[in-house]
Amino acid sequence: MNNKMIKFTGSEDYVVSKELMNAVNVSIALKKPLLIKGEPGTGKTMLAEAIAKSMDKKLLIWSIKSTTKAQEGLYVYDTVQRLYDSQFGEGDVSDIKKYIKLGKMGEAFNSNDQVVLLIDEIDKADLEFPNDLLWELDKMEFYINETKETIKTKKRPIVIITSNAEKELPDAFLRRCIFHYIEFPAKDKMQEIVKVHFGDIDKKLVDAAMDAFYSIRQMKEIQKKPSTSELLDWLQALMISGVSIDSITNEIPYVGVLLKKNQDIDIMYEIKEKGYSLRRW
Repeated sequence: MNNKMIKFTGSEDYVVSKELMNAVNVSIALKKPLLIKGEPGTGKTMLAEAIAKSMDKKLLIWSIKSTTKAQEGLYVYDTVQRLYDSQFGEGDVSDIKKYIKLGKMGEAFNSNDQVVLLIDEIDKADLEFPNDLLWELDKMEFYINETKETIKTKKRPIVIITSNAEKELPDAFLRRCIFHYIEFPAKDKMQEIVKVHFGDIDKKLVDAAMDAFYSIRQMKEIQKKPSTSELLDWLQALMISGVSIDSITNEIPYVGVLLKKNQDIDIMYEIKEKGYSLRRW
């Protein structure tokens, strides 16, 4: 790939691997959406924020829910407001355009400047949702039935799509995307992430916290493994409280910052009651 094509190199507050950086730049060069998968807390959503920040572009976020329909991302026709206006004489109801409200994808297409469009957690929607967006993602345009108007992309957006892999996505949709899986950071990469967020934090504190953190993640009994964001929150709690280094491994203070399920916390208490240290796990 030509060096002139490479635009994203990470940002001050987002540590990016070479593989992820290349995936971003290939998707931009090929003008295809970038589909990012990975377990929660690996920085999928933050990637879009980092791209927008480093390239000085506006970020539009379309957060997907189980009830979200593809149409909502393009536009909605506010029939209720138009009916209200017709009943109470508020304005010219014959002007349908003023009752058309663009969704996040519609805003991205209609923008005079290139934006970063994040379609966040696409796997939360029903199985047909990705297929309903195939034409729009391919052609970068959509048709508004009420006004007989076609909205075409003025500046093709950089499209980032995230998935927690809760369900499989259709093959036809996958063919239209560049794909990258964000692996959970190894200790050396996590050290970089911690440094970005906390600067000159006590190395002994970080080492003890990281040992405990990765020991917990390796335990098969843990149902919801703590993520990067939870490690960062835990480190902040440890710094604020001023706990001793030894207690971090032996007692796991503020375990509720790391673990969010009763069963997982019970496992930690069992370890304490038996007098075990995480150094033995």
